Amino acid sequence: MDAAAATTLRKRALSVDTAAGRQGRTALEAELGEPVSPSARLVEDFYIIVLMGASTPLNIPALRAGIEAQLARYPHFRSIQVTGKDGNLRWAPTTVNVENHLIRPALDPAAVAANPDKAVEDYVASLSTLPMDRSQPLWEFHLFDCPTSEATSTAAIRVHHSLGDGMSLLTLLMACTRSAADPTRLPAMPPLPARTGAIYQRPRPSAGVLPFVAWAWSFVVLAWHTVVDVVGFLATILFLKDPHTMFKRMNHAETQRKRIVHRSLSLDDVKFVKNTMKCTVNDVLVGVTYAALSRYHFRKSGETDTRKQIRVRSMLLVNLRPTTSLHACVNMIESGKGSEVKWGNELGFIILPFFIGLHDDPLDYVRKGKKVVDRKKSSLEVVFTHVAAEVILKVFGLKAAAAIFHRMISHTTISFANMTGPVEQVEFCGHPVVFIAPSGYGPPEALTVNYQSYVNTIMINLALDEGRFPDYDELLDDFVESLKHIKDAASRLGMHHRKA
Repeated sequence: MDAAAATTLRKRALSVDTAAGRQGRTALEAELGEPVSPSARLVEDFYIIVLMGASTPLNIPALRAGIEAQLARYPHFRSIQVTGKDGNLRWAPTTVNVENHLIRPALDPAAVAANPDKAVEDYVASLSTLPMDRSQPLWEFHLFDCPTSEATSTAAIRVHHSLGDGMSLLTLLMACTRSAADPTRLPAMPPLPARTGAIYQRPRPSAGVLPFVAWAWSFVVLAWHTVVDVVGFLATILFLKDPHTMFKRMNHAETQRKRIVHRSLSLDDVKFVKNTMKCTVNDVLVGVTYAALSRYHFRKSGETDTRKQIRVRSMLLVNLRPTTSLHACVNMIESGKGSEVKWGNELGFIILPFFIGLHDDPLDYVRKGKKVVDRKKSSLEVVFTHVAAEVILKVFGLKAAAAIFHRMISHTTISFANMTGPVEQVEFCGHPVVFIAPSGYGPPEALTVNYQSYVNTIMINLALDEGRFPDYDELLDDFVESLKHIKDAASRLGMHHRKA
């Protein structure tokens, strides 16, 4: 992307209605809405980028009308952030001109002809170095009407993280799309998880002394694990750092250009491993990540001691909304009660150990992942981190809270997240969607790993420092190969069980 294009992006017309703006700041403050949440203020420098591919060429009028009728009507998507008289940031409603949010980049024709995938990828990488215009709502659609290997047309949606967390944005996606099989209805919802209550809830046994003792003891274990995790959290802020590896950013003060890439995995293969190992999809994905990072590390480092185990840590974002909230919110939006939906960020996080090492049995990666994840489920660490972030922000202010948050992230190695998407093909503003690939940039880490399911695929999405991972295609290949080896091992295990 050249300097002229970057200047154009920064100088786009404002979406604030000029006639209304003549009343000045006093009139604007009188219309201020809810305060910007503490969680949203902590992710001030964080951005979400969602790539969506369509099987048809872009229909700009239909896209514009659909976004105006659906997406732009939600509170944070038609508001800007303004400092109120009390000194706090608040959401201020404004008039949205959708055209200002639809950006059609002029890609180099020669680059598109040579490799359209790379041309789009290069442009998306450039977004990580460009600011957003804060005088208008913080969302943009960058539209590419050139066929790639994956889609006929592509949209790169850039959204500031303060507008919502993964769950609220997924809610918007579900509410703004329709089933490709039947455009008159909403797409089929992801199945509800087994747990529908708070993470600390334990079903009380109906009868028996031993079951009651085991039930009571589970709360003792929960309390102990929480204490251990809180101590680890505080130690990470103060002094505890991950060892240096090729996955860790060295200079956290520099802003690095991010390369945002993805590769599709088979959801059926992941579910096959899940069923064979009697674990969860998330356990399998953690194991695949262990295996992929291990393959990449030992190949690139040239280390010959295959018994070596390196322990690094990941920041795992966890949604604190009730597990039924996606279904409930989409139903509220569809019934015209969208204003009652609670938007914004409801996030906590846990520090999840990741192990880099080679195993003779590929299933050992999944076993280790399940063990680590199960241990973290028996802790209130995520609740503590959410509350601690809000308290620190209120007591010490935004600068101190941001410094602490930055320090904690810089002492770990990667960020990790997993989201469940639509279970059937959807249409977005009349465009049949063939893939969804969410990622982001902003955290001071060299590598961010996001998984997103859609229909029968899981997309592995990586946001990487360009200078740190010039051969990022090889790392993507490692994820694909790791799942293949794990699935093959699960197949052999299944055959052995059937023979037994």
